[in-house]
Amino acid sequence: MRRNMIETIMGAVVLLVAVSFVVFAFRTTSIDSANGSGYQLLVEFDDASGLVTGTDVRMAGVKVGSVLSQRLNPETYFAEVSLSIDETIKLPTDSSARIIPEGLLGGNYVALEPGGAEDYLSDGEQIQFTQGSINVVDLLGRFIFSAAELSSPSDNGQ
Repeated sequence: MRRNMIETIMGAVVLLVAVSFVVFAFRTTSIDSANGSGYQLLVEFDDASGLVTGTDVRMAGVKVGSVLSQRLNPETYFAEVSLSIDETIKLPTDSSARIIPEGLLGGNYVALEPGGAEDYLSDGEQIQFTQGSINVVDLLGRFIFSAAELSSPSDNGQ
């Protein structure tokens, strides 16, 4: 009888710890900004690799929104990415957006850089100045092959 009581108490403690981890996870992640609160902007990238729904949108390193959706524009073959931006952040019309890697092995995020225009983007407008994602593996491969070509002896009559 005593053994069953100890097992029951230990099971309750394990469940309590599991529930507290779930509550902690929901409180520390900003799920509210991923569901579309704020205003929406459209961005076209030539390469949107590494972006998924919920990816951070940052300005000066601070999260100001998230990626809502992405699709391929069948006419331009560019990736159309819909962003949700915090309504307290007003972006000038000449602002730019670019996709930046989080680290060598991490994901990407969208970095916004405000322009200097006096007019601001409103809900549903498009950011005109963009730079797509940079393929780090491709850059590394190009560097290695170009370094190998420079170090190999040339056939200049030798």
